[in-house]
Amino acid sequence: MRIMRMLVLFDLPTGSKKERKSYAEFRKFLIKDGYHMEQFSVYSRVLLSRDSADAHLKRLKANLPIAGAVTVITLTEKQYEGREVLVDSRPNVSRADDLGPQLTLTF
Repeated sequence: MRIMRMLVLFDLPTGSKKERKSYAEFRKFLIKDGYHMEQFSVYSRVLLSRDSADAHLKRLKANLPIAGAVTVITLTEKQYEGREVLVDSRPNVSRADDLGPQLTLTF
């Protein structure tokens, strides 16, 4: 048995009410089907075999949104564990100034 990871990346339009509904339904399908959000529009789930990956790909195809692009990448768990998450930790005063009062939380 080879544990795998399926990544689903999507870019969906949300300009009309119908498109927003389609986006929401697709996102709810992913969550209900066991996917976890990695980032906005990037979801992943663990798979126990290539057969499981094929079955999930078939379910994704059956639940595609009405418009937009959906990309699926299947990796071994070892490849997935080798990913690097890069976050800019350098201090930058101008970035903090750009946040504005809309992000200020007061209790």
